[in-house]
Amino acid sequence: MRTLMIGSLAAILALSGCANMSPTERGTAQGAGIGAGLGALIGGVGGGSKNIAGGAAVGGILGAVAGNVWSSRMENQKRAMEQATQGTGVQVTQTSDNRLKLDIPSDISFATGRSDINSSFRPILDRFATGLVDNPAATVTIIGHTDSTGSDAINNPLSFDRASRTRDYLAGRGVAPQRIHVDGRGSREPVASNANEAGRARNRRVEIYVAEQQAQQPQQQQQRY
Repeated sequence: MRTLMIGSLAAILALSGCANMSPTERGTAQGAGIGAGLGALIGGVGGGSKNIAGGAAVGGILGAVAGNVWSSRMENQKRAMEQATQGTGVQVTQTSDNRLKLDIPSDISFATGRSDINSSFRPILDRFATGLVDNPAATVTIIGHTDSTGSDAINNPLSFDRASRTRDYLAGRGVAPQRIHVDGRGSREPVASNANEAGRARNRRVEIYVAEQQAQQPQQQQQRY
């Protein structure tokens, strides 16, 4: 039992580290590998190596469904956003779990203490909305952040309002609002020190994540033992 469980977990690392995989293949493999490992552990609770093997098979299916895929549409949107934000200070990256991330500093997005979208932020959101309309399978998460100046009673709703205003702007450009999840973290997740102005400016930011989930594959018939 222990050997099989270790083997399942080792498979996760092997699948994740294949150098010749494309980003799409790697994302699918990571999802399937993690699902298989979890399935094996769950199956092992029931006892017996057969349960572990069956759990790994079912977990592999669930993992492939749950993982994010880095499709050609995601790659095209990343390139488009890199061009649209060049020289603005906006960081455009692909995360380890195959999401597109836009890290938008305060001098681009919002004035201090306000949730009104800056004029310099609008062209970026316009181009971003175009990419989302072209990829209806993608979902969006927008998270607002503040520095530590002021109380949580001020910072928490301000960070949420900034994320909500961004969602509303995208919705006005044709993106279905139900595709967009918003959250405000206040000053709870700083990326720099709040002891100086440069650090506080970095902490006043909006993060936008885009994810496209792996399409559900036909379920395999579970083998009976």
